[in-house]
Amino acid sequence: MSMSTVEPGTRLADRFRLEDRVHESAGATLWKALDEILARPVAVHTFAPDFPRVQEVVTAARVASRLTDPRLTQVFDAADEDGTAYVVSEWVSGDSLLDLLESGPIEPERGAALVAEAAEALAHAHAAGLIHLHLTPGRLVWTSGGTVKLLGLAVDAAILDLSSDEPAREDAEGLGRLLYAALTGHWPGDSDCGLPTAPLDDGKVCTPRQVTAGVPGYLDAITCRALLQESRRGQPPLATPADVAEALAQVPRPAPAPVTTAPPALNLRSEAPDGPGMSTMPPRMPSQMTMVPPPRPQTGTASKILLTVIVLLVMAAVGVGAWTVGKNLGNTPRGVAQSDAARSPSPSLKPVTVKAVSAAGFDPLGSDRAEKPEIAPLAVDGKPSTDWHTDSYSSADLGRLKDGVGLILDMGKPVPIADVVVSLGTGGGATVQLKVGDAAELSSLKTVAEKKGASGSVTLTPEKATTGQYVLIWFTRLPPYNGQYRGTIYDVTVHSPGSA
Repeated sequence: MSMSTVEPGTRLADRFRLEDRVHESAGATLWKALDEILARPVAVHTFAPDFPRVQEVVTAARVASRLTDPRLTQVFDAADEDGTAYVVSEWVSGDSLLDLLESGPIEPERGAALVAEAAEALAHAHAAGLIHLHLTPGRLVWTSGGTVKLLGLAVDAAILDLSSDEPAREDAEGLGRLLYAALTGHWPGDSDCGLPTAPLDDGKVCTPRQVTAGVPGYLDAITCRALLQESRRGQPPLATPADVAEALAQVPRPAPAPVTTAPPALNLRSEAPDGPGMSTMPPRMPSQMTMVPPPRPQTGTASKILLTVIVLLVMAAVGVGAWTVGKNLGNTPRGVAQSDAARSPSPSLKPVTVKAVSAAGFDPLGSDRAEKPEIAPLAVDGKPSTDWHTDSYSSADLGRLKDGVGLILDMGKPVPIADVVVSLGTGGGATVQLKVGDAAELSSLKTVAEKKGASGSVTLTPEKATTGQYVLIWFTRLPPYNGQYRGTIYDVTVHSPGSA
């Protein structure tokens, strides 16, 4: 069969039936097809008879099929026989990065997480000798199953006849372009990928923070190190996908979409079921299901006597109570409230949790004025397994280099602070202070609580009413860690007083 006869309904390898033409360019056509044996959709590339790089495409596809990273498109088949050439790969359903950016940049950490997954997958591919060279927003997909897929590894480059003398650096820059797009909604490349072109400043691409407010500094730096191949914050350029993956390793990853397999809730019986499949264990009756028989009613003369006694006792109690109240009212000085409610203490109010807008490593006394900013969000992600930590120092007093270092939370607006619960490492000996203020400057932050010899879960409670936009957990002494000293914060929870 000649490729000139390929049309909807054509069957390849006696199993792949072409159904819908998705895209066609320069002699290569992408189809949505059906694998009739496994009854699943697949993606199929076919090629015009005069397509010049059929052998290169088929070879690239066969090599790519050996990779098992689930974040890379799986290749099922590739052939060039009797004038018929095709590549069959998995059909990926979901939203591409381009789709996600339809209404503008997405949440920074979410975009960075998608690119981090792609960087790790691409690092594995490079280790196996495969490259991409065509990283665009349309090739990075958040699938309907809640996972990340990077499309077109090796095959795109072969179809488009792309090559590079420095493929590792080219793919690192491509990852930088994807991260830039996720953070800004603009494309910092020459090709038209469906996004607005990135703005320029004196002929140079503006940094993400120049384009979009709220981009974390560490993500801005990583983007520039990859895309522009520049040193930032004392860190070298990111020259390979593995370098990009390492730089983004601390970004919280998106969780797979939950899949519910349980049927809707039923009105369950408390007894064991009848029939086949019933439990061989004796049924356990829940304690709340235990029935207590009501007391039997009293009858006859005894009940009448008992009723009379009860009535007399009630009358006596009422009389004593009335006499006592009257006496107390008569002895109450003028000007003193008579209401019991006025003398009752107000009910205690349960504090409410206030979520921080952002978190950052705070090191105003250090030479670089930064302390692990790239992992600061991990202290407020609600996951006890992730953490922010300080640099390691030679002594508990921070090597006598400065008076303190810490983690600062921006609450977005001034909020009243009831207490702050901090989950520290298990090593004892830390001294932590709670500082609160309306500016992210050490001079504007007032110490409202302190805990010495702290470890584990610590509650820092201000001694008086405190309100502020910025909450700082400030280490003045560090606990021991691996022969040195380091402060660690696994989680921070800020509470405001409850409302009536």
